[in-house]
Order: sequence, then C-alpha cells, then structure tokens
Amino acid sequence: MLDLLNDLIWSKLLIIMLVGLGLYFTVRSRFVQFRYFGNMFHIFAEAFQHQPGQLSSFQALMLSVAGRVGAGNIAGVSVAIMLGGPGAIFWMWMVALVGMATSYFECSLAQLYKRREPDGSYRGGPAFYIQHGLGQRWLGIVVSLLLLVTFGFGFNALQSFTVASSLHDTFGLPTHISGIALVVVIGLIIFGGIQRIAKFADVLVPVMAFSYIGMALVVIGMNADAVPATLALIVKSAFGLEPAFAGGIGAAIIMGVKRGLFSNEAGLGSAPNVAAVAEVKHPVAQGIVQSLSVFIDTLIICSSTALIILLSGVYQPGSEMAGVVLTQTAMAAVVGEWGRVFVSIALLLFVFTTLIYNYYLGENALSFFSSKRMPVVVYRVLVIALVLWGSMQDLGTVFAFADVTMGLLAIANLVALALLFKVGLRLMRDYDSQIKAGVASPVFDPKQFADLDLDPAAWPATPSTAAEEPTRGAEIAHSVHQR
Repeated sequence: MLDLLNDLIWSKLLIIMLVGLGLYFTVRSRFVQFRYFGNMFHIFAEAFQHQPGQLSSFQALMLSVAGRVGAGNIAGVSVAIMLGGPGAIFWMWMVALVGMATSYFECSLAQLYKRREPDGSYRGGPAFYIQHGLGQRWLGIVVSLLLLVTFGFGFNALQSFTVASSLHDTFGLPTHISGIALVVVIGLIIFGGIQRIAKFADVLVPVMAFSYIGMALVVIGMNADAVPATLALIVKSAFGLEPAFAGGIGAAIIMGVKRGLFSNEAGLGSAPNVAAVAEVKHPVAQGIVQSLSVFIDTLIICSSTALIILLSGVYQPGSEMAGVVLTQTAMAAVVGEWGRVFVSIALLLFVFTTLIYNYYLGENALSFFSSKRMPVVVYRVLVIALVLWGSMQDLGTVFAFADVTMGLLAIANLVALALLFKVGLRLMRDYDSQIKAGVASPVFDPKQFADLDLDPAAWPATPSTAAEEPTRGAEIAHSVHQR
C-alpha cells in the first residue's frame, strides 16, 4: 500500500508541481533567489539583532538548517545514488536551485501572516497563511495534521533509525540501546521550549556543518585530479548519457527529487514554521535568509556527501550497501577507519538537532487546532515512543512511511503557495521598491497591506524597530509607501 501511494505521488504529480511551480516562481519573481543572493550575507549583519525573549533571524536560520541538515544529507544522498545512480545528485541540485525561490515565498508568507502569542513569542507556518490568507481553516487543520505526522512521527523515526544503524556499524552498539539513549536526551530537551532548542542549534549547527564540510574538502583535496571526471559522471548520468547508467534517467530524476525534497524541504511547509518565529523588520528579509539554508543544505552539504562517496571508489552500481553505511565505508576508504567514526559522530550531531527541530514542528502544528495541555503531553509521549521504534525498524519501512506523508504535505502546501503567489509578489515588490529607493534595511508598513488578515500585535502600525531607528532610510521608506 505504501509503495502504491508513493508511486502515485512521486512518479508524476510532485515532480511536476515541485519543479514546475519552482520554475514559475523563479521566472515571475525575476530570479529572486539569485538577485538577492549577495544580500543574504548582508542581512546577517542584522541577523543577531532582536528583542529580549525573541528569536533573531540568525537563530531562525540555524534552526531551519538544523532541521534540513540531518539523515537526508548523509543517508539520503547515498540512497539516492544507489537507487538513481550518480545522476540523481544533478536533479537534487536542480530541485534546490528552483526550491530556493519556493522557500523564499513560503517563508516570507509565514512571516507576513504570523500571530503573536500571549507570552510575546510568535507562531506561524502553512496552516496560518492558509487560514488567514485563503480563509480555509479546514485545509489549515489538514496541513497541520500532515505536518504533525510527517515530522513529529515519520521523520523522527527515520532520523532515529539512521543514527542507530550508524552507531551499530561503527561501534557494534545494539540499535535499541541507541534508541533509549536518544529518548532520554530528547525527553530532557523538548520540555525546554523553542528558546532552549534555539540555544542548542546556535552552537551545534555551525560546528557540525563546518566540520563535515571540512572533512569533505580533505577528501576532495586528496582526490583533486578525479573531481572533474566525477562531476562529468554526475551530469552525464542525469541524462542517461553514461553507458553504465543508460536508461536510468527516470530513476535518477525520481530519486533526485524525492531525496532532494527530503533533504532541503523547499516547498514542504516545514521551514516556514521556524521562519515565522523570528523577529524581523520586513517579512521578505526572513524569506531571503531562509532561501540560503536550501543552498547550504543541498548545494554544499549534500554535494560534499556525494563527492565523498563517488571519489572513494567504494560505490559500485547494483551494490547492496546503502544508507549511512555506504557513506561511512567511503570515508573510511579514503582517510582510514577513523573516518567511519567521524561520520558516526557527525551524523549523531546532525540527527540530534533534527530530532529536536522535528519535535518543535509537530508541537507548532498541534497548537494550531488545540491549546490544551493534555494533547501536548500525549504528543511528547508518542514522539519519544516513535524515536525508540524507529531505531529498531528496517530502512524500507521507515522511508516508505515518511515519503507518503511528506508527499501529501508538499502537495497541500504547494497548492496554497500557488493561490497566495500574488500576495507574495506584492510583498516582494514592496521590499524591492525600498531597496531601489536606497533603503539599506527595508521596514514593513502594515498600513499598506490593510486589506489582508494580519495580526496587529505581530505587525503594529508603528513597528518598534522603525520607531527606535528614525534614520534617513526610514524616511525614504515612508515616502516610497506614500507614492
């Protein structure tokens, strides 16, 4: 049944929606992900600024990278190569490049329609922009349930399985022992809320990402002469031009799209939940920053894993070795057995932050249709149980379950984004006009969007950030809005 649903969702429907809408968003926005690529780094200068008790733009970025960078970057890439050939990596790149535009719009909309909580924090995401942007609460509830099942349950089980199998391969540790250890640590942290989660991500994400990229650079440096041929192999295989993979273009595309979406989550509706909690001057600023996380995840970290595997010489078409074991074996073949240990530790850190991130997404989804305490307690118990369950399952069952729920969630979110695209363009043009007028840091004026169902507590008529900084830039922004 799971295989049947996966074939129906992934063989045609989602490939057309993901790539088609991504290209449409890219062209209609005049390639926004490339126009503002330089600005992504400029915005980091302001990314650390936020009010006490709020999350900064940088913290929201680290949280989204923490969620995106996980089993998909290590185990998912190796699965894509084994089932789709090296060409699957090319299609992962394509999904990421157009997905940057999709992520830009979904995260900008999440910021626009966010709601302020009684404790001063923010909530937002697909369910919120569906309800307040489209006026369809029932669809918001459906999306929330899919998000809850996909991330809170499905992806957490998958992450747990990946780290348990990695530790078993490296250290011979029984999978249920790994599962119990994860349960204990995760249980202690998830009761600390989003602030505690953000503090862990602030430190762990940059350390683990740079360490892994550094190791990949070592592998690339040791095999520098083979890099051009490897990149050529990826491109040729993507179009069935490599003799060893002739006729495999269909598998390459399907696996590239599936594993690409699982890894970078662009259009899936997960990152907007985190993007919405950040405090920013303009919704578009967070959309720009969040599109960068797609680039980091796929174009940098997934490519690192792919090059480690393909440069090692371990990969052979038709091999039974898959998942994280392939990546570990490839690393060990290049740098020695300690490389296997390094991948296990890196994966442990990746999965650790992703499990916490997934838990938060599920709790955020739950809060959309229930504010009572008991459902949250039940959810926490189920998450802990599924982390333990996932550590002892087989790869096929866990991936099939996660693929179905992920596919349904992506379809619902992409439909909502298509319907709200004009609002997203309007928001983008407001930001563009301020940049064109010379405003270094555009400020959102809710009076210009009075026809939308926005939360006045989240976007007050006189933003505190603008009031605190009566600069010439703010004056220019005001004059632009008046015109």
